[in-house]
Amino acid sequence: MKKILISDKLAEAGLNYLTEQPDLGVHIQTGLNEAQLCEVIGDYDVLLIRSDTKVTPAVLHAAKNLKLIGRAGIGVDNVDIPLATELGIIVMNTPDANATTTAELAIAHMMSLSRHLPAADASIRAGRWERAKLTGSEVAHKTLAILGFGTIGRIVSQRGLGLKMQVIAYDPFVAPEIYAEYGVESVSFEQLLARADYLTLHCPLIEKTRNLIGIKQLAMMKKTAMIINCARGGLIDETALYEALKEKKIAGAALDVYENEPPAGSPLLALDNIVFTPHLGASTAEAQVAVSVEIARQAVTFLQTGEAINALNLPRVSAKDLKKSSEYMNLAAILGKVLAGLADAPLEKVAVALFGRAAEAAVRPVSVSALTGILSGHFSTPVNRVNAENIAKRQGIVLTESVTRESYDYISLIKLTGEGGGQTLTLSGALLGGKQPRLVCINQFDIEVVPEGTLLVTRHDDKPGVISAISAVLGNANINITRMQVSTADAQQQAMAVISVSAPLSDGLVRQLCDLPPVHQVKQINL
Repeated sequence: MKKILISDKLAEAGLNYLTEQPDLGVHIQTGLNEAQLCEVIGDYDVLLIRSDTKVTPAVLHAAKNLKLIGRAGIGVDNVDIPLATELGIIVMNTPDANATTTAELAIAHMMSLSRHLPAADASIRAGRWERAKLTGSEVAHKTLAILGFGTIGRIVSQRGLGLKMQVIAYDPFVAPEIYAEYGVESVSFEQLLARADYLTLHCPLIEKTRNLIGIKQLAMMKKTAMIINCARGGLIDETALYEALKEKKIAGAALDVYENEPPAGSPLLALDNIVFTPHLGASTAEAQVAVSVEIARQAVTFLQTGEAINALNLPRVSAKDLKKSSEYMNLAAILGKVLAGLADAPLEKVAVALFGRAAEAAVRPVSVSALTGILSGHFSTPVNRVNAENIAKRQGIVLTESVTRESYDYISLIKLTGEGGGQTLTLSGALLGGKQPRLVCINQFDIEVVPEGTLLVTRHDDKPGVISAISAVLGNANINITRMQVSTADAQQQAMAVISVSAPLSDGLVRQLCDLPPVHQVKQINL
């Protein structure tokens, strides 16, 4: 009999589903501290948790029989995933089970802002009758701007269209056909801000999105615009938001999440053109049931069939195939990161081709590793060989694969081609000595590069003095060049350089390089 420990509160429907299963022992012990959990965890095959249980190294080392950790919800910050992976323990979550309730809260905040509902309620309670002062506006025919077009953003778009709104969205990792499928107009980030009557945020909080909405972005919005954040605190620079609201540079805001929770002492609390809720995005009875039932179903499916739905750390290949493919998988992931860094638009198609000895490796793990490289760093959920395919499909990326034992120039070669926005990029990579990854070709440019650290990829006129001008800008900024490879010119008399630098460049320094007259493009890629 397999044994499941439930250490946080799950909805009754999820518990009932588990107890109905034959040959399954279900035990509930909530409120355990680390020492208590360590004492009992060794007897269990599965641990089901929410956010209260902390799955620490001590707990994992004590979990001698544990095969699966299931999180009822999306966040897995309370689980040491790298150590769980090292110990062979699968970690899974339920990323979409509470999407509807979060989307509905965003719509509720939009309606509340448009009709001044909190102020109207307070007015009546104070004995006032202020109909003229509380005149609102219809949402019909207004522009609903969605920043982040994942599962929640797409649900919000459907609700907005149902309200007869014009819906626009920006997400650099979603292909055009996805927007078309949902009847939503894809726009640039700048257009999203400028056209928004209501701007609602539905993107993850990662380093690239922290303070994504700041002084500059708020200044681009209409004075009548309102902003809603039911996603993650930290997406909005709250100091900039305070100034914008205080100076009436935008009309209003609604926050469910904050830089610091609870937001005690925040100057935003003193303003009357902003409304608050205490991180209620997933706080509905339906959502609590949904995440509980979903994680229960996933756990049972794993125990019965071995299928790990929404697993965050499980390679779907045998140990033998994984060992044979590992070096090529690493190379493919590197090529994927470079491809994503060079692309000017969301990728719609990705083709992976293996040549020569590389064709002896299992193609699917190599292809999925390429997708992992392309997608990594852009989502709050870790992207790995388990979930990369599903994420790619959700983003509208079509994957194709080919294998040939014929070799071209190199004994083993991986070619990665990406298409999107009318642009086609082709990269080739090889293994030096069968171990050391090398980037050997970018489009028509043959250029052997050690792909590590920070790379600058330039397109520039093929004439004397260009490289020295680039070097001067970097030198003046105290950036050391560790390696540099320059290709031959193409038919347009342009050349390419790949420069390894000692530290990442600021956006301003990249712009300074782009402003050099002979330089047409600079891309920075961090590997």
